[in-house]
Amino acid sequence: MRTQVAIIGAGPSGLLLGQLLHSYGIDAVILERKDPDYVLSRIRAGVLEQGMVGLLEEAGVAARLHQKALVHDGFEIAFSGKRHRIDLKGATGGKVVTVYGQTEVTRDLMEARSTAGLTTIYDAADVTLHDFDGDTPKVRWTKDGTTHELTCDFIAGCDGFHGVSRQSAGSAVKTYERVYPFGWLGILSDTPPVSHELIYVNHDRGFALCSMRSAHRSRYYVQCPLSDDVAEWSDERFWNELKSRLDPETAQKLVTGASIEKSIAPLRSFVAEPMRFGRLFLAGDAAHIVPPTGAKGLNLAASDIYYLSRALREFYGEKSSAGIDAYSEKALRRVWKAERFSWWMTSMLHRFPDSDAFSQRIQTAELDYLISSQAATTSLAENYVGLPY
Repeated sequence: MRTQVAIIGAGPSGLLLGQLLHSYGIDAVILERKDPDYVLSRIRAGVLEQGMVGLLEEAGVAARLHQKALVHDGFEIAFSGKRHRIDLKGATGGKVVTVYGQTEVTRDLMEARSTAGLTTIYDAADVTLHDFDGDTPKVRWTKDGTTHELTCDFIAGCDGFHGVSRQSAGSAVKTYERVYPFGWLGILSDTPPVSHELIYVNHDRGFALCSMRSAHRSRYYVQCPLSDDVAEWSDERFWNELKSRLDPETAQKLVTGASIEKSIAPLRSFVAEPMRFGRLFLAGDAAHIVPPTGAKGLNLAASDIYYLSRALREFYGEKSSAGIDAYSEKALRRVWKAERFSWWMTSMLHRFPDSDAFSQRIQTAELDYLISSQAATTSLAENYVGLPY
């Protein structure tokens, strides 16, 4: 087989890249080690920056999003028993965020790719990358007991933190990492959200987040020790713990119900540098991970795809390598700004095991300054809605 761009991974970043390249007339084949049902079963984030919504519009897959998504002008931060609203639209001159689940983004991209008759190879086992330091990279994999080979001009590694792409670069990768000493216990429930906007909670018992996927489906989180077993958390125990961290008015309005998904997610900050190795490019979770506190994971993957898709269009359309030569530097500049923001939000809102009375007072002072200073509020809002590409 022969293609121009081999994309490893059929998550939202790989699918978005494939759809954008198709719109530019660039041929791409996507390889995914799992089946489509597994890809769609991943429960992930749902807050989209305007930049990502724009990319989905450019890719021609935003129709259902505009029908079903919730547009948020702001969100709330709760501490010391009171809620305080952050006016995103007012602080940023009109920018907003869109609540639309990553599963739905993935579904829209998969359906568009299928409708266009583009090649996606699922259940591709034992994927290996070869010769990406030369002019003719190759990808090999096995399926149904047969070994296959794909020759290409470039490889886009969109296969996540545990994927083969970053591993293939070997010792050329330099990594930076911080692992946080707690996790997020999250549930999904078919209950109306407690608020029409997100509520981030700083509490003595730990962080909490009230979020949603639609007007009828809610997503809630509470900070918990990494040693906790999700099986020990009954629905009743979760709801009681969440209520204990909310202000009285919000706790009283909370509608509870049976969970349809429950899991504990660890928190990590991670960056791999560089993001280009010859004709292999890393994008999304293959290159970086952020804690979910600032809603940057999926959006940061989208910004990688923005830079990479433009670079490849420039290479094929203008016969210029300037874009691909600058890809890693451009992407990493935005990556590190998002890493800083996510680290700051995480540090400000969570209880750390070694936190003493002084540290807790500093957190409260930081939050109080944040909601009382227009400059601080604007900085938060600018980062939350997404820095420009």
